[in-house]
Amino acid sequence: MTPRPLLDSIHSPADLRRLPESELPALAAEIRAELVEVVSRTGGHLGPNLGAVELTIALLRVFDPPADTIVWDTGHQAYVHKLLTGRRALFQNLRQSDGCCGFQHRQESTCDAFGAGHAGTAISAALGFAAARDQAGGNGRVVAVVGDGALGCGVSLEGINNIVETTKDFILVLNDNKMSIAPNVGAVAHYLSRVISAESYNRFRDGVAHFIARIPHIGPPARKAIHRIEEMTKGVLVHGTLFEELGLRYIGPVDGHDLPGLVRTFQNLRRLRQPIVLHVLTRKGQGYAPAEAAPETFHGIGPFNPATGTACIDKAGGASFSAALGNALCDEVGKNRQVLAITAGMCSGTGLKPLREKFPDHLRDVGIAEEHAVVFAAGLAAAGYRPVVAIYASFMQRAMDCVFHDVCLQNLPVVFCLDRAGYVEDGPTHSGIHDLGFWRTLPNLAVLQPSDDAELRGMLSLLIARNGPGMLRYPRGGASALPVQTRTPLEWGKAELLREGPDVAIWAAGRETLLALEVADLLAVRGIRATVVNPRFLQPFDSELFLRHAAAMPVVTLENHVLSGGLAGIAADLLLQAPRHRGILRRGWPADTVLPWGPEADLRRRFRLDAASLAEDIAAFLQNPVE
Repeated sequence: MTPRPLLDSIHSPADLRRLPESELPALAAEIRAELVEVVSRTGGHLGPNLGAVELTIALLRVFDPPADTIVWDTGHQAYVHKLLTGRRALFQNLRQSDGCCGFQHRQESTCDAFGAGHAGTAISAALGFAAARDQAGGNGRVVAVVGDGALGCGVSLEGINNIVETTKDFILVLNDNKMSIAPNVGAVAHYLSRVISAESYNRFRDGVAHFIARIPHIGPPARKAIHRIEEMTKGVLVHGTLFEELGLRYIGPVDGHDLPGLVRTFQNLRRLRQPIVLHVLTRKGQGYAPAEAAPETFHGIGPFNPATGTACIDKAGGASFSAALGNALCDEVGKNRQVLAITAGMCSGTGLKPLREKFPDHLRDVGIAEEHAVVFAAGLAAAGYRPVVAIYASFMQRAMDCVFHDVCLQNLPVVFCLDRAGYVEDGPTHSGIHDLGFWRTLPNLAVLQPSDDAELRGMLSLLIARNGPGMLRYPRGGASALPVQTRTPLEWGKAELLREGPDVAIWAAGRETLLALEVADLLAVRGIRATVVNPRFLQPFDSELFLRHAAAMPVVTLENHVLSGGLAGIAADLLLQAPRHRGILRRGWPADTVLPWGPEADLRRRFRLDAASLAEDIAAFLQNPVE
């Protein structure tokens, strides 16, 4: 841990408040250096946190968690919050096994009031804290910090709509780091923000209004006229009338990198007891040139060279499934102009940048609005188009009802491409390992899992041509070709035999086939000859081949999913029809355990899902083939 004199002295918000104001800019510089140093080693959300340095310092300078409640949306802006609330040593192992969580985590610190990894939860959760405070007669302040597009999330809008019905004491900080959303900071905005947030102004305004209202005949009309003038002025100069119409006092925009100004503003807001929106303008990547130049790249990034900003790319797995999807969609659009892609604020993450560059009219980014994305796709499909919806598997869980109600019940030809369908190092909020139990129950929905780039391309073409809904699930990481000389052409509902042997059949879903082939090689050293099967289709499933194998030899199922609802569940259901099977060993993530964050290799070793452990366990299982 690199010595940083000011940061070394801060173990709680109380220490921060004792620091002289003149040293705060130097502290901000130390924090930025710390962020770059740590994230360059561990990967993480660098850009949003670099932009939130001054904002976080000002918040913790004025408010005092846990006595005051600060809820961050989605939490990937909260690295600075962690550094200033006693977790600097833990932060050195950000997103590592037994290290610091990449999001707010209630078990990690009492200063983390609410944990979340998905966007849109802060306002509703903070309202819950505010309602609880009001119910108990408490005095703590409640602040929701919302940014990175989360304000447009449906849950956020529902929360905003309910603020004035819930509490009279609430602060919403809009951390606006998309500079096109609002005008640049100017002298008028600075002035209005200071004046209308100042206690003296509010006292003066309320006092004058009270005095005028008491003047017979003249008072009430004059008070209304003054209010209308104030609202019109703010509407022209401040652009906050939308919030005002919802009953929220709008203040801003203010410069989110003006540390003294932010501290003064929060000090003034702390004295007010009303629903308030503070609009703060920040810049993603502030203070680190590579991140300023490429904010989309540095939003979430793996390890990189801190001197240059160049990513450290692991070529072992070849091009990713995300990249494979982007390239495949470009080919599909080139052949069929009825194909339209939809993403929910994750164009880069889902690999669709090539499509955006080559066929911009065939990509719709709806922002962080997964439910809308699905129903929007349903409308496109009903109108005759072939929509392809690319969303992370864990994020698609928010739209499960829409997939059922708006797509599957109407049997509409929508293709869902679920990226990160498997364990993800960010932890339980991002691991796509819980969804198959739901998808497999839906009518008309086909569920396919590709094992490599070529298979993804073939499956995508197959589903686009199908007159009904279909889903591709694939993990984060490499999609290089399987080390198999001859591949069987895709046939609807049929599995693929990758290797044949008489001793055990390993059925491995999706990319786990690569692991299964490695396990088969290790078993061969032990004299065990294994069959390896790529199921390809989880729905419809090749039951005939599976039952044939189960009758002939012990079977192992392997999947990057919990042992409930996925391939293991399919196998268990089928074996109820085959009481004379030879035994089964099911391997996947435990269904009754919340998996932590950290490198996937570490978790696989811990849960015996690495090649060496699997080979050892299968060999032991074959000595007594019952689960």
